[in-house]
Amino acid sequence: NLSDHTSSLPRMPSNFNPADPLNPYADYSVQQLYDFLSSCTLTREIGSEYEYSNLAVGLLGHILSLHSGKPYEELMLTTIANPLGMHETKIMFDANMKNNLAVGHANGVEVPNWDLPTLAGAGAIKSSTSDLLKFMSANIGLTSTNLAPAMTISHTPRHNKAGGSSVGLGWHINQSMHGPIVWHNGATGGYRAFAGFNKFQKL
Repeated sequence: NLSDHTSSLPRMPSNFNPADPLNPYADYSVQQLYDFLSSCTLTREIGSEYEYSNLAVGLLGHILSLHSGKPYEELMLTTIANPLGMHETKIMFDANMKNNLAVGHANGVEVPNWDLPTLAGAGAIKSSTSDLLKFMSANIGLTSTNLAPAMTISHTPRHNKAGGSSVGLGWHINQSMHGPIVWHNGATGGYRAFAGFNKFQKL
């Protein structure tokens, strides 16, 4: 439910009041997250409706980190990035990533990169075009990987409650004349991203 946006949690917690609008997640603490969850009353049954929630996905990342006993970045690296050879995909910039950084802009002005220490699962990972193509290749099945079974599960629709879109684990799925398009998009300050593929269409 956290991954397919039927958790009934809101898009953001009500106690999210960033000190710096240009880096809004930076000062949101684990204690604030727990305080919100302890006082939150869900307004509908879990699983009943779709509502996109950065809070839910951020919470999922936090839970996975606690369950593994590893920081979220280490968990992501050991589970996904390193096995796929995605060496430009991290949360903390290394020297090479800094040198190659495309600086984010909003309204023609440079803006800082966001830090998401508590809700890292909602968008803390930084990557490169090259690495994202490796990730897409693995999802499509062009690259052989032990992650293929898990990726296939993530592409499988769990519900059709998103206004014409199906939703898998993290992915949205829309039908086309050539078969289902699996996609996701997102944004942080100064950046916009989209990735989509049709793994069933033979080229």
